[in-house]
Parts: sequence; C-alpha cells; structure tokens
Amino acid sequence: SGQKVCYGDLKRSCYKLAYFQDLSRRVGFQEARQACEIDGGALLSLESEAEQQLIENMLQNLTKSGSGISDGDFWIGLWRSDDGLASSRACPDLYQWADGSISPFRNWYTDEPSCGSEACVVMYHQPTANPGLGGPYLYQWNDDRCNMKH
Repeated sequence: SGQKVCYGDLKRSCYKLAYFQDLSRRVGFQEARQACEIDGGALLSLESEAEQQLIENMLQNLTKSGSGISDGDFWIGLWRSDDGLASSRACPDLYQWADGSISPFRNWYTDEPSCGSEACVVMYHQPTANPGLGGPYLYQWNDDRCNMKH
C-alpha cells in the first residue's frame, strides 16, 4: 500500500512512497527495511542534491493530490550500526546506506545527527509544525530511535 512512481531516465527506475495516516500501521526502521526488501527494493538511498529534489517534488505532488497526507516522517535507508560507541565528533561519519551504496551526500537538519541512541534516519515531513532553528521540518534528515514508528 503505497504510491509507486517510475522514471525511465534515472539510475533507479522506481520509487515507492508508503505513507500511513493511521498511526497503528506505521513501522520501525527494520520493519520498513524488510517490507522494502520483500517488495524487491530497498529503503531509499539519496545520492545527490538532484535526487533529494526529485523526492521532495514527489512528496509535494502527493500532498497536492488531496490524499490528506499530513505530518509524518519517512524512513530512508541511512543508519548507524555502531550504536553509541563513538565520540559525538566521529558519529556523523558512521552513518551508512542500508543498500551498501557509498554516496557521501547528506541533508541533515540543523544540529543533526544528534547520535546517542538515535541511529536510524528519517526525512522530515511535518508541514504543520512550527519552524525550528533550521527552518521548517520538511525534507531535511534527522536521526531517530530505530524503534520509532514512521
């Protein structure tokens, strides 16, 4: 249950957005990762500013379509397996893409990643939230606890 959008001219031909307004249907990072793999894909790895913009446009189109989409962050495939063992200075370098891609591209929100017990990454999508220090909570990345439901 998600919206699948395909583009023939990109390295990755299809993206599938799964968004659940019903909070009871949202899942943690590992569940989301498994669901993608069962579906023949992987959680999103963003490799460039252009791909980030493409995803932002897809989310904007989804919200304009009258689907009733509201606040709810999206898991992406970035995570840190070395949970809490590194110094906070080294922490940002420990994040890796779940599909093994090696893109150095990052789009962290101001003061992120905060590290500690937060090792899995979401793309913010909170259009009704008051802006923070880094502006609106839209499309930038935030590390979160892996068991949070998104």
